[in-house]
Amino acid sequence: MAQPLQSINLVAPAFKGINTEDSPLQQDPSFADVADNCVIDKRGRIAARQGVNTLTTNNTDLGADNYLTKVHYYFVDGSTGAEEVISAGNNKIFSGTSTLSDITPGGYSITTNNWKIVNFNDKAYLFQRGYDPLVYDEASSPKLRTFSTVNSNTTPAAFKCNEVLAAYGRLWIAGSDNDNQTVYWSDLLIGNSFTGGSTGSINLSKVWPDGADKVVALAAHNNTLIIFGEHSIVVYIGASEPSTMQLADTVAGVGCVDRDSVQHIGTDVLFLSYSGLRSIGRVIQEKSLPISDLSGTIKTELIESIRQETLPLASIYSPENSFYLLTFLSQDTTYCFDLKGALENGSYRVTRWPSSLFKSFDRKLDGTLYVGTVGGLATYTGYDDNDSSYRFRYYSPSLTYGDSSKTKMLKKMVPTIIGGANSAVSLFWAYDFSEEYSSQVITVGDASEATAFYGVSEYNTTAEYTSGTLTSRLKINTTGSGSTVVIGVEADINGSPLSLQEINTQALIGKIV
Repeated sequence: MAQPLQSINLVAPAFKGINTEDSPLQQDPSFADVADNCVIDKRGRIAARQGVNTLTTNNTDLGADNYLTKVHYYFVDGSTGAEEVISAGNNKIFSGTSTLSDITPGGYSITTNNWKIVNFNDKAYLFQRGYDPLVYDEASSPKLRTFSTVNSNTTPAAFKCNEVLAAYGRLWIAGSDNDNQTVYWSDLLIGNSFTGGSTGSINLSKVWPDGADKVVALAAHNNTLIIFGEHSIVVYIGASEPSTMQLADTVAGVGCVDRDSVQHIGTDVLFLSYSGLRSIGRVIQEKSLPISDLSGTIKTELIESIRQETLPLASIYSPENSFYLLTFLSQDTTYCFDLKGALENGSYRVTRWPSSLFKSFDRKLDGTLYVGTVGGLATYTGYDDNDSSYRFRYYSPSLTYGDSSKTKMLKKMVPTIIGGANSAVSLFWAYDFSEEYSSQVITVGDASEATAFYGVSEYNTTAEYTSGTLTSRLKINTTGSGSTVVIGVEADINGSPLSLQEINTQALIGKIV
């Protein structure tokens, strides 16, 4: 007697993001082995990321083949309401969006592009190790000047730092060519003054919990100054009055890999350590700093990416998108950490954006996400990369359907696709860890079907009733057998959003292998 087909649903596939740590035979099917160019949307579905829309039409000074290594949104809090985008690349400093205008001070020679830029008291300040710091002031002429010009005095080498933080009414700097142990703070509300007045400094050479380290990054949180070394963290409390601030806590064995991985997310501070993505959460009553690992599902992969990286990192926190992006520039890969909620082990859900155009970031006050990319300045918007498609890819972990000892004969796959009008969706399946996938391509229906009635079918799809969004149930017949099954969905995203609601599979469960 023929066995009945068993229907097994993958509801919200990849809801928990990528997992490259656990055994593929033991994974929750809500994880993914591959989730490329994806985000987890607000309804918990895996969905195509948005694209790169380049604003720059005149990039003569940057050069068509170069990219913006830094992007910074400058604004004035005063009555003028001035705003500008300051960027860097090709050993130059630019202003503008559609046209990148070279504003590098005359005679100022630049050979590297690893700037840190902050807004402070209606000005923008640019720091890079070994370079005379720069001040961008909308009210001055020229708008971009060196500290030496503004102060009418040669800037000491100690102040030509790699890190700058604007907090508590001052600039805080660290990391010069000859000194990675000292943190300096500026005079109150005077960002170009680091001598006299209420300026000061602290030397950390006798404070590091492990005996020796160097300052990599600075952060401010809850009236504390957080000083990140490579392998340890030092925290001072009472930083609003730096002359009387006190050492509050130290953390040994965990530090920060890169200055630009540090992002304040409102209630916490994220940073990349040599053991993965971390956060500092301050417990007010105990004045202690517990450390949590947020990249547990890709920890080994992320550590290997850190080991291989040869360029500075880029990161951004976007509250509008509820994600933290981390780009490894030399590897051309961006990791997207979803901050809407943590998994059971405390990790954030994560997806990958490979071969991406995302090189640097900043966020405008209205939530616009600026992207530094090849050829100029872009925004994160739409569903194509400068009118070119990008590939959405999802692959499940190895599915055992509860028993890896029995043979599975997959007969049908019925994924439910949201959006993706006129997209060609490729469905893949393979057995027993094989790289030889069977596949079938089906076209999602036209957008005019977005408000169709349940059961009306065209082009091998079934359109269900929705309130303005195309929903398609794609049905295909499958072949083959094995003890484990991997299912994949791929599509070229070229103008239309697409998300994967569920995948229904119908299979025969056979004898013990």
